[in-house]
Amino acid sequence: MKTLIKLLLTALAVILLCYLLPGATVTSFFTAFIVAIVLALLRLIIKPILVILTLPITIVTFGIFLLFINAIIILMADYFVGGFSVDGIWWALIFSLLLSLFQSVLFALIKEE
Repeated sequence: MKTLIKLLLTALAVILLCYLLPGATVTSFFTAFIVAIVLALLRLIIKPILVILTLPITIVTFGIFLLFINAIIILMADYFVGGFSVDGIWWALIFSLLLSLFQSVLFALIKEE
């Protein structure tokens, strides 16, 4: 149940970010929900592989390269989900940063004590 709530909150954050950022668009709430599912799967499966493969670059940049890995994950979601688009790596980077910020605030609201 908690996972479903997190996916719904992520979908809400995706819609809000697409409304705020001119470089990102989503067609409906259902599409945003699919984006939330795809992002969760990509973060679960692909992100650890990318982190391991780019570990030397990440160490040299003191972890800043992880921001670009998150942007690449957003661009991969753009590729896989029709109705969701991000207009380049820089918009994906901004989208990723703001999505992480929104998720941390929204998930703090449902945190178990």
